[in-house]
Amino acid sequence: MRYSVLLGALALALLSGCASAPPKSSENICDVFDEKRGWYDDARRAERRWGSDISTLMAIMYQESSFKPKAKPPRTKILWVIPGPRKSSAYGYAQVKDETWKEYQRMSGNHWASRSRFADAVDFVGWYNAQSHKRVGIGKNDARNLYLAYHEGHGGYERRTYNDKAWLVGVANKVGERAKRYKKQLEECERRFKGPWWWPLR
Repeated sequence: MRYSVLLGALALALLSGCASAPPKSSENICDVFDEKRGWYDDARRAERRWGSDISTLMAIMYQESSFKPKAKPPRTKILWVIPGPRKSSAYGYAQVKDETWKEYQRMSGNHWASRSRFADAVDFVGWYNAQSHKRVGIGKNDARNLYLAYHEGHGGYERRTYNDKAWLVGVANKVGERAKRYKKQLEECERRFKGPWWWPLR
């Protein structure tokens, strides 16, 4: 009996590990949604709630974590070899800092949200994009500028702090290009994820 319980626990742990692993192929959004059943519906809900399309949400998520649920910034080094503290409290699929996550929970009403849960993380990205649209006037599907505001904060975006960070501008350009690529790919496969005509997310 004890042996069978241990086997069951091991099997559950293995299944949990597989469930949280990032997609095998992240270059094609159709492959991502084929592998991660349920992610399309989560992203579609965020799209409908906040106004940024799925390709924009997913491009920002990819850039932040490569779809790793427990992603964290790398640790700093003390004397070049000793692991030091991390650069920030950013965590999860969307790499959200503690204080920003608390603000999202309060303002969105999603009080039990988790940064390592895809549905909550993609909803956060949609919410933040909506704030960027409201506060600094960025189009809800302008992935490049939305990413700059996501990285620098709304105050930093207004002050154009990114102009002193050529590397960041380059990354934002990549996010914009990925969003366009994801959008084109999704046009070829989205129909099979939407479900029948009566499905509520269609």
